[in-house]
Amino acid sequence: MNEKYGGENMTLAQSDPEIWNFYQKEWRRQEEGLELIPSENYASRDVMDAAGGIFTNKYAEGYPKKRYYGGNEWIDEVELLAIERSKKLFGVPFSNVQSHAGSQANMAAYFALLQPGDTVMGLNLSQGGHLTHGSPVNFSGKLYKVAAFNVDPETHLLDYDEIARQAEAHKPKMMIAGFTAYPRQVDFGKFAKIAKSVNAKLMADMSHVAGLIAGGAHPSPTGHADVITSTTHKTLRGPRGAFILSPSEETAKLIDKAVFPGLQGGPLENMIMAKAVAFHEAAKPEFKTYARQIVKNAKALAAALMDLNFVLVSGGTDTHLILIDLRNRNMTGKEAQLALDAAGITANKNTIPNDPQSPFITSGLRLGTPALTTRGMKEKEMAMVAHWMDEVLKSPSDEQVRAKVKEEIRRMTAEFPIYPGLIKN
Repeated sequence: MNEKYGGENMTLAQSDPEIWNFYQKEWRRQEEGLELIPSENYASRDVMDAAGGIFTNKYAEGYPKKRYYGGNEWIDEVELLAIERSKKLFGVPFSNVQSHAGSQANMAAYFALLQPGDTVMGLNLSQGGHLTHGSPVNFSGKLYKVAAFNVDPETHLLDYDEIARQAEAHKPKMMIAGFTAYPRQVDFGKFAKIAKSVNAKLMADMSHVAGLIAGGAHPSPTGHADVITSTTHKTLRGPRGAFILSPSEETAKLIDKAVFPGLQGGPLENMIMAKAVAFHEAAKPEFKTYARQIVKNAKALAAALMDLNFVLVSGGTDTHLILIDLRNRNMTGKEAQLALDAAGITANKNTIPNDPQSPFITSGLRLGTPALTTRGMKEKEMAMVAHWMDEVLKSPSDEQVRAKVKEEIRRMTAEFPIYPGLIKN
């Protein structure tokens, strides 16, 4: 099965050369460039084999041993294995592995624990929160009352005392601890204490740091949260998908009903098989080394960037994620993203706290080290990445500079193939 991920499989090339052409171009883009988006990573060949395998063919509405279709005896065994592996990996008694995406997992948690119109508290999207944590353009902001909190305007850190004061004032039914552009560790214990003080449920969205938690490189929400949601890609390095962990049978039953039949019909059992593989990989001793290296690389990249006069939101990072404030360079996040992309460096524009620019332009750039770490890169390569970024962003319109950097990156990435042994045409 592995051959289809390289250039050896001529079946698709012959039957659909138009789509194969785009596949090969994307293959080269990934192999020859630097992937610095913190929510992206490279799944293993085993994960991809599972995701693209024969489980794609099967409908399995319902849950293991309680299906609405026949022929699910082996599907049941795989889903049960995925459930058991996720429970063991994160130390919880209940798990639902059917959610197709992180947003759906979060929606299921809302539907299970809240009623429309209830008040929720999460970090403001513009300050590092996620769309599903209360943005007015998202279901979370449309169906629920939102009392968003911000980071400290000076330090850009979470101010737990201020969050506690806001919780006392707004009395939310649920608080959300989890972020998409916050570079520091989250104290789930403090969030749990605040939530308990106002009789609120705590939802921990660990999507960005799940792999770090599994590898012991970030504190866990287990034992603190009433429900834990997560994607399976990002730092966890699995397939595109999500899962939900529950500490009690009562909550687990509510979650199961919210996922099916509440939000979706047939689960993607091929992706559940891939999730099971990813949980198995994350339980191996070498995954701990990988998780620790992600953080080491992020700290090294942050230090190198600051040495080159880049301004980092919060002054650094404790995780896999870095947020750059580009205003001292008189450029926007959009301009930086486009210039870097042309040089073979993939990052994404992102708002910074109190950003004067719109979300379509932004003043910030969000970076992460999971994908580069998966390729085997370490602190030495992070310094090189910082210098390449500096070189490009000093002359963002200079095509010669971008071409030079792109070629240097191509030579360096050739030493760190994503899938060793596979051929690209």
